[in-house]
Amino acid sequence: MSTQTETATLHDYVDGGGLRTYYEAQGAGDAFVMLHGGFASVNTFAGFTPAFTGRYRVYSPERRGHGRMPDLDGPITYEIMADDTIAFIDALGIGPVHLAGWSDGANVAMITAMRRPDLVRKLVLIGTAVNIDGAKPWARALTEHMTVDHLPPMLLDEYAALSPDGRGHFPVVFAKLARAIIDTPQTLADLALIQAPTLIMAGDDDLVAVEHLEAMRTAVADGQLAIVPGTSHGLPLEKPDLVARLILDFLADEQALKFMPGPKH
Repeated sequence: MSTQTETATLHDYVDGGGLRTYYEAQGAGDAFVMLHGGFASVNTFAGFTPAFTGRYRVYSPERRGHGRMPDLDGPITYEIMADDTIAFIDALGIGPVHLAGWSDGANVAMITAMRRPDLVRKLVLIGTAVNIDGAKPWARALTEHMTVDHLPPMLLDEYAALSPDGRGHFPVVFAKLARAIIDTPQTLADLALIQAPTLIMAGDDDLVAVEHLEAMRTAVADGQLAIVPGTSHGLPLEKPDLVARLILDFLADEQALKFMPGPKH
């Protein structure tokens, strides 16, 4: 059963693709789906979502093994979670949507756009590489040897508070997601499958190499690139107003004309 707070935030579940997905929704306007990062929940967007609710109906689903969603038997991969996202959009009947993802939520978003271009109007990818080869050397080394101890304690505490599987199950989910980060098979060439205008965004001290981000921009049919100064992988939390302003400008129907555009490739 759905519930609604005094701030008009809908808390509900929807069945689709064999999965019962928890989500929150608020605001009014065109549908805008936001996908949280790995090891996190929709609570990550609590201070960020209000920047969009004056213009969009913002939907924030949780992914399997995250937040209030139980872990299921078998692996957790970006491809599986992309199919979950497709089923979520179809179940609510809200497509085509604007779709944004942060961290590995962006990997899920990009695969969703590859598999179902009819469901995605515009795409925002925040703080991610197509695969681990796009990470900065230090970030790649950290990822390949990452343990639960490398994560901010708040993520484990939130998992313990929300997950139906309990705190003790977190290492199981962690191991699955760590493999997804390392093993994702997508390449830069696959980005040609994305038809939606795409904004690629990262902090100047993010995990991803700027050269890889530029390669992503040129690999999509219609790409823009934003490097947010003075931010790290947590840019939507560190400079939420600036990040939201860039996204809102990108989502707008009218885009500024370029005075001196260069060649696409």
